[in-house]
Amino acid sequence: MPSSPSLDGEDARSPGALTANRGMPPTQEALARLAASMVPPPPPAWKRALSRISRLWLLAVFVIAWQLISMYGQRVNPQLDVMMPPPTAVISAAADLIARGVLLTHILDSLKRVLLAVGAAAVLGVPLGLAMGWSKRFRAAVDPLLEFIRPIPPLAWIPLSILWFGIGDVQIVYIIFLAAFFPVVLNSLAGARDVDTYLVRAGLSLGARPRELFLTVVLPAALPHIFTGIRIGLGIGWMALVAGELVAAPSGLGYMINNARTLFRSDYILLGMVLIGALGLVLDYLMRQAARFAMPWHRQ
Repeated sequence: MPSSPSLDGEDARSPGALTANRGMPPTQEALARLAASMVPPPPPAWKRALSRISRLWLLAVFVIAWQLISMYGQRVNPQLDVMMPPPTAVISAAADLIARGVLLTHILDSLKRVLLAVGAAAVLGVPLGLAMGWSKRFRAAVDPLLEFIRPIPPLAWIPLSILWFGIGDVQIVYIIFLAAFFPVVLNSLAGARDVDTYLVRAGLSLGARPRELFLTVVLPAALPHIFTGIRIGLGIGWMALVAGELVAAPSGLGYMINNARTLFRSDYILLGMVLIGALGLVLDYLMRQAARFAMPWHRQ
């Protein structure tokens, strides 16, 4: 009668198989092989790429509808070509600005201002929010001032910022910083305040000191809120960037949009809007990847 294969794939007459057949527990290597056999193999790379591309179907439908409306809508409204240029005209405008060597300068200047401002908002806002969520006394002292300044729109600070910093990058970065700072603070505060009390009590019962409790319990639990606040700050920062560059800037996507408005170049205006949306999408994707790296335990 033929012998049946053992758990780890060895012949039934081998020493490992005899050990398993005698009722001894299987080896760790055999258990690892069994666990690996139960995990389905990852799909091929082309299937993963196709799955990611398929998520963009709604965006593709939007672009196609935009193109068709711009092309055939001119029969109803001849000025539609100026009011709503098709995507092909926007691509031609991008090629024109790239050939002139100015498009990359606008993109890099806007990116630099947003990243500097949001980075400063994260560096200052995260510790402030965590401290407010950790200490009730500190929150009671800071919260009235914070809630007094927070409702003031960043655009209202533009005249004063021009007087303080002049016209240039510092003034624009300051406006973006004000827009991104408060979402970061409030989300960090919520993350530190909403930590599960059972986790805090467990840390205290194990003898954790306040500093250790903050670093090992409160901070990891608050990380999802912190990343959410930074993501929201990035989105609001792009809005404030355009407003700041519309008022006073020598370069940038907002400056390009305002300059195109004076020249009646709606294709340049739409190009600036498309680039802002695309850059915002890329930065948000990078933030989500950073969150997955920093929080492997958190379900996205």
